[in-house]
Amino acid sequence: MSMAPYAVSEANSCGRRIFEARPEGRGEFQRDRDRIVHSTAFRRLEYKTQVFVNHEGDLFRTRLTHSIEVAQIARSIARVLAVNEDLSEAIAFAHDLGHTPFGHAGQDALNECMKAYGGFEHNLQSLRTVEVLEEHYAEFSGLNLMYETREGILKHCSLPNARLLGDLGKRFIDKRQPSLEAQLNNYADEIAYNNHDLDDGLRSGLLSLEQLESVELVAKHMQAVRERHPGLAERKLIHETLRRLINAQTIDLIETTQAQISAHRIETLEDVHAAPRLAGFSEAMHQALKPLRVFLREQLYWNFRVLREMAKAKRIIRDLFDAFMSDPRLLPPQYQRKADEDKARAIADYIAGMTDRYAMKEHRRLFAIGDTGL
Repeated sequence: MSMAPYAVSEANSCGRRIFEARPEGRGEFQRDRDRIVHSTAFRRLEYKTQVFVNHEGDLFRTRLTHSIEVAQIARSIARVLAVNEDLSEAIAFAHDLGHTPFGHAGQDALNECMKAYGGFEHNLQSLRTVEVLEEHYAEFSGLNLMYETREGILKHCSLPNARLLGDLGKRFIDKRQPSLEAQLNNYADEIAYNNHDLDDGLRSGLLSLEQLESVELVAKHMQAVRERHPGLAERKLIHETLRRLINAQTIDLIETTQAQISAHRIETLEDVHAAPRLAGFSEAMHQALKPLRVFLREQLYWNFRVLREMAKAKRIIRDLFDAFMSDPRLLPPQYQRKADEDKARAIADYIAGMTDRYAMKEHRRLFAIGDTGL
């Protein structure tokens, strides 16, 4: 299928930082996707928390399954809007590569630890992962991804950090927009996590169907399923409701974005960069999603059981950071060498790269009397 003229293509791309011959049998953005999928950081996402800590059960989402769901939604939207599907998929697979163990609790704890050393932000860490930390290729560090893939990974960036990123940070300073592929990924991410957090909350027993019916957007779709399928088993009722929720948000995003493209007379990639944000939900959907976000925060993310796990997770991150800062010789040899140049950042790189279970194991090695450290 041909792409729209405002889509990112190899012809209008800013290319790679380090020149490489064009790949045979696949495109440049397919190569990016493949490099991300084969990266060490991508494999680690299998054991990194979404909401529930990895040891709590095998049915809950992890960062890996979340990234796959985001990629499915992003690619489907990209196809309808005739923008670059391979780029959309690559951004989705890479957007959480820099996430710490223990989800947002881990990120918050590591950011607190790094406050005096430049802070920690997982979008920047994802970029650092693909630009510096992955070690696969003889001719360069990182994955040497296309500019637009790297741009899409960097969802947020403070102005001080943007000034350190050269061309990649310039759009934050100049208040210009990234590609449509990047913009749409931000919403695909939200669609995925809102809906799978509902599913995981129900599986965990922390949420009930009766509670969900207090959210108008959810109740509307649940009622439609019940009317069409009376007496449906609970798991099927949940799945049917959630897939309708995902579909409703996806269609709204597509139609609203199409309308914005038309209203701003977008014809080129430069038009996308110069225009206001084009991707987004309609005002009606935006308002309908507000109570859902509040519900998830108050009933799931702030549930006392989840908060207890997150408090323990933060303590693990702080303990690890303090121990390594006090004595960098406790770090593995490759991180000891990096610590000679920037101790705090080397420690942050090490901790951010850990899976949930590895962080817990490393904590036991350092603090449990009698642990062999093996």
